[in-house]
This record gives sequence, C-alpha cells and structure tokens, in this order.
Amino acid sequence: MQTVLGANGQIGQELARCLKRDFIDQIRLVSRTPQQVNGTDELMPANLLSAEQTSKAVAGSEVVYLTVGLPMNTQMWIDQWPVMMSNVIAACEQHKAKLVFFDNTYMYPQTSEVQTETCRFEPHGLKGMVRAEIANDLLEAMKQGKVEALICRAPEFYGPGLTQSITNSTIIEPLKAGKKAKVFLRDDVLRTLIYTPDASRAMALLGNTPDAFGQTWHLPCDDNRLTYREFVQLAAKTFSAKPDYSILKKWQLVLAGLFSQRICDATELLPRYAVDNIFDSSKFKQRFPEFAVTPIAQGLASIAGEK
Repeated sequence: MQTVLGANGQIGQELARCLKRDFIDQIRLVSRTPQQVNGTDELMPANLLSAEQTSKAVAGSEVVYLTVGLPMNTQMWIDQWPVMMSNVIAACEQHKAKLVFFDNTYMYPQTSEVQTETCRFEPHGLKGMVRAEIANDLLEAMKQGKVEALICRAPEFYGPGLTQSITNSTIIEPLKAGKKAKVFLRDDVLRTLIYTPDASRAMALLGNTPDAFGQTWHLPCDDNRLTYREFVQLAAKTFSAKPDYSILKKWQLVLAGLFSQRICDATELLPRYAVDNIFDSSKFKQRFPEFAVTPIAQGLASIAGEK
C-alpha cells in the first residue's frame, strides 16, 4: 500500500490518480477530511499535528508521500511544519515506510543563479527558514538511517483545478475571467514554471523507483522558459482574452500587505520576481528520458478546456 498525506490538494489528487493508473491499486488518502479520487481509495481522517494519528495513518504503508500544502500564513508555517515533519519521520521510522517529501524552493537564494539539487540553503524570510529547517531535519534523519526517503522539489506552479499559486491567482484566473492580469515587479525576466500534473506524475515515478531514494530531485519543467510578458500573451491567446496586465511595484505590494495578511505573507518571495528564475531539472530528465514534460502552451490549452 502507498499513502498520500495531504491528499485533498491538487498535487495530492493528481498523485493519487497517477499511482492508481501506473503503479498500485492499494492507495490510502489521508487528510483531515479525505475525499475519494479513484473510487477504491482507503480514506483515513488524520491530523498530522498528532503523533498518534500520524502513526496510524502511516501504519501498513510501503511508501508515504508528504504533499501537505499550508495556506500562505507565516505563523502557521512556523507553528505547524516542524511538528508535522517530526511526526511523519517518526511514523515512517516506526513502520519502516519509505518517505517521499514534496518540497518547494523557498529556502534557495532568491537570485538569478541556476538552481540545482546541490544549491545551498539561503532563505530570505521566515517561511524560507521553516522550509530549510524541515528539509534539514529530513536530510539528517536520512543520514542517521532513521528513514529511507527522497526529496522532490518544485518551483512556481501553474495548472488546472485546485492549483494554488501566484501565477494562477494573478494571471491565469483573471485572464480566464476576462479581467486584467497582474505581474509582480517585472515582466521581462525568465520564469521557470511547473505544470502540476507533471509534478505529481514525476513524484509517483520517483516513489516507485528504488534507486531514487537517498537523494534530492528537481521535478521536471519545460525548459522553454518565458517571461511573464510572454506568458500573459500566450495565456490570453489561449483563453481568447485580451493580453492586458499591470506590473505591481514593490511599494504597491508592501502597501497592500498592510491591509491583506495573505499579501503580507507573500512579500518575502518578492526578490525572486525581480530576476531570472532558472530551476534546473536536468538530473531528473537524464535519469528518466522517457518522461514527457508538458510544454507550457499545452498546459495552458488544458486549463482553457476545463469546464
């Protein structure tokens, strides 16, 4: 059996579909209120802040996927992520389950340097510090032999359904609704974006590849990187919308953050929108050359076709 912790989000749902389609019939979906994805999934309500509930959720699993996504709330990340990671590591150690951790890039330097799996941790803000802490906790547990695990890391999302990202909320959703898009800081720097179904497919593949464990992997992205200007133009054409957008300056976002906690909690990410973001996934592509990465144009077309 393979278990998805944090199964209600877009990544968890897509992962469940991929696992059922390509790898295994016995799948357990875990969240506070889990919902069926495949129809045959085992559902287990659990709060990962409870060590006891986490242990029960992991029991009997061969591979466990940690795909939890917390809201963009800094204090919640500080309070909850270290506890959840500690509980999941302990549960996997207790039940001899392998762990696949779906991670982000918040702990990386927010500069234009190329990001590879060996990139140093240099967090810019509190959320980045939390992500560095929990990644290091897992790496240390792996080093000590407590748990057999792998880390798979993804850059900025875009995608269908429940996908939550700055790109979706400020560009894709407004343009689909016939409204004006918003771009953070600059429209002329390159962005690396990952299509959420690709992220989930790749994670399922890694979790079912024995020699992938003990490593960090960058999940595969389209290397045809676009600027947000180009992305807006392509998205607008795909959605049959006007390519209208405004560029939000730093002072505007800081000011908006005084009235919106969500925007305030996102401001630590602003430096990455002022420079090229080059996330390198060549390690994955070399190891899995048959994996078909979805081109951005195709991903946007799929989003346009959603009902």
